[in-house]
Amino acid sequence: MGGAADSLNMTQQLMQDKIVLVTGATGGIGKQTAIALARMGAQVIVTGRNPATASQAVTEIKRAGDNPNIEYFLADVSNQADLRALVAQFKTKYERLDVLINNAAQAAPKRQLTPGGIEANFAVNVIAPFLLTQLFLDSLQAAQDARVICLMGGDVPAKLDMDNLQAERSFEGLVSYSQSKVAMLAVMCEFAQRMQNTNITINTCYPGHASTNMTRSVTPEMLPRGMRWIFPVYKFLTRPDGDKSAAKASQASVYLASSAEVRGITGKYFNPKSKQVPLPQAALDVTIRQQLWTIVHELTHTPQ
Repeated sequence: MGGAADSLNMTQQLMQDKIVLVTGATGGIGKQTAIALARMGAQVIVTGRNPATASQAVTEIKRAGDNPNIEYFLADVSNQADLRALVAQFKTKYERLDVLINNAAQAAPKRQLTPGGIEANFAVNVIAPFLLTQLFLDSLQAAQDARVICLMGGDVPAKLDMDNLQAERSFEGLVSYSQSKVAMLAVMCEFAQRMQNTNITINTCYPGHASTNMTRSVTPEMLPRGMRWIFPVYKFLTRPDGDKSAAKASQASVYLASSAEVRGITGKYFNPKSKQVPLPQAALDVTIRQQLWTIVHELTHTPQ
């Protein structure tokens, strides 16, 4: 019993006064992640697109986390201009960033482009985590033990279709979403490789099943044709549950953000039980990772 208590105390000490930014944290897994880290004493910044929703989320996180040091920054993570403004706003107030949790995700029902001309799933799920990490590098380098955490999707395709990265040839709801998540994993693994021997670690986790606004918004048409018959089962599994499944799904992110056990570990993949598991095959191809690395730099106009 004492060992568990000592471990909890150590984790809370590790997070006390740490500065954490969680994207897409006005609801679902992101908000539950923010609450858990707030309880540990972290200073948490959440991002959202809507002022009213973001303000309400901050109020709830403060109350549930028993922590007044919570605030929000407004940003549409599909918009690169918003991401740059978010980082600039952060840097006017904070000298360092201890933990960046790239939690925001999108599963669009149809192919749509951002104002910058990038397919929306790719913009949110790939470009945003990469660009935020890139723009925050100096803030992360100013921290003693900086951690970047990204969230993976559940259905991991065996191969990444490099000829259809932005659904230029075909768009299939959850298939396109899964492709973008694998591309994100490959990019961030490459990022981790390039940040070795620094104070910054970059890891990815699959949070597990959860009922969230995103999962509840899935329509039958977003499933592959051969799987649409299971949609009633899917709807049952994603029915509202008072954020119980979202709280459970936040555990891997919280672990990677707070545990002393993963200090110095980078470029790895963790399951919903916070256990390190092999990287999916689609993220292991070095050639593809380097091609994606060039692509995301070109799309964000950042120097390699």
